[in-house]
Amino acid sequence: MCGPSAEERSALFEDIGPLPLHGQAWPTWIKIMAWVVLLIIAMQITRTATSPHAHSVNPVIAGGILVCFMALLVVARFMLISETRITCNGIEQSWITRRQIIWDDIQFAKFVPLIASKRLVCFTRHGRPVVFQGGTRELQIAFARIALAYRRRR
Repeated sequence: MCGPSAEERSALFEDIGPLPLHGQAWPTWIKIMAWVVLLIIAMQITRTATSPHAHSVNPVIAGGILVCFMALLVVARFMLISETRITCNGIEQSWITRRQIIWDDIQFAKFVPLIASKRLVCFTRHGRPVVFQGGTRELQIAFARIALAYRRRR
């Protein structure tokens, strides 16, 4: 299997529009919902910690819950600031670790329109697939066009 030709890639770039194209990786409503859920969890932890039964909570379990809550805070923060960029060189997304792929490494791509997140899954010639989130309409349209250009060829 091979990717699109140079002409097809040029046509893809014209369809996508002026590059670089960038936008938020996650839709605003998802980011708000994540922070609301974290606020509810924080309130519940505080309520439990200040209740008369707080002394009967196993400290190991309480510590585990706090560690998990802190990890959720880190993920929510990165959801808040993460951006996806499509350039002439490839696609990149800021995340806990930077996600990046160049056009020549993409073997084929699949657009996955989930309710909470529209994703582009890029399957590489070597290694694991790379997943990018698109939180704006422009990115989602570009993802669909990229998936069409990099569909499986037999």
